[in-house]
Amino acid sequence: MVSTTDTTRSTPLKTVDGRQWATREDLIEHSGYGETTLKRLWHDRRANGHPGAREIDGVLHWERELWDEWFAQQRQRSRDLSGVDRSGDPDEQLPPAGQARVLGVDPARITQYAKTPPPGWPDPVRVEELKTRVREYRTRAQLWAWVDDPVSGFGTKGGRPPGPDPKARARAAKTLDTRVQLAVEALAAMPGKKAGEVAAALAERHGQGVDTWKRIVTQARKQAQQ
Repeated sequence: MVSTTDTTRSTPLKTVDGRQWATREDLIEHSGYGETTLKRLWHDRRANGHPGAREIDGVLHWERELWDEWFAQQRQRSRDLSGVDRSGDPDEQLPPAGQARVLGVDPARITQYAKTPPPGWPDPVRVEELKTRVREYRTRAQLWAWVDDPVSGFGTKGGRPPGPDPKARARAAKTLDTRVQLAVEALAAMPGKKAGEVAAALAERHGQGVDTWKRIVTQARKQAQQ
């Protein structure tokens, strides 16, 4: 039997056999976390143990009590963020070395993140094309928001080694290979166009930011020259 309860909420929760079930919108309101964060947690459910969902009236629902217990455990995970530098202009655009100083890590970690991004790693606000590589810039505000997001796993002790999850790395590599191929095809179809123009066309056609596609177009050009 399905009914609704908790009338103090803007949208009453559904009750099935005495258990309350919440939609993602309910969980956003309840937890204070944004949709992007909750979607990431659900996407990585095999790794983080996220409770399963049940479809009710064509919409995914999660058992509220079970989800609350799991979410509390996620928030209580031991994380050491003491090395993060919270000073400075939030909107300052930092190169990789500056990003490493904010996070309190070795610059090599930022280089690794560029190749295999950890969960939630923000897209750069600006990409500078150098002769042999690209330099990605991120703001302090982006870095602070990332470390504060439990999805990032930053500062977690124990468990898997620091850096991207192996499964996430494999998924990212597969996705990147597909996008590089799209960029290779776009470059062949638009000879003489600048990287920014090709990137803009790919962003409009396939989504994601122009700066992200610029980085992929650069990699596609290198691949074509090999």
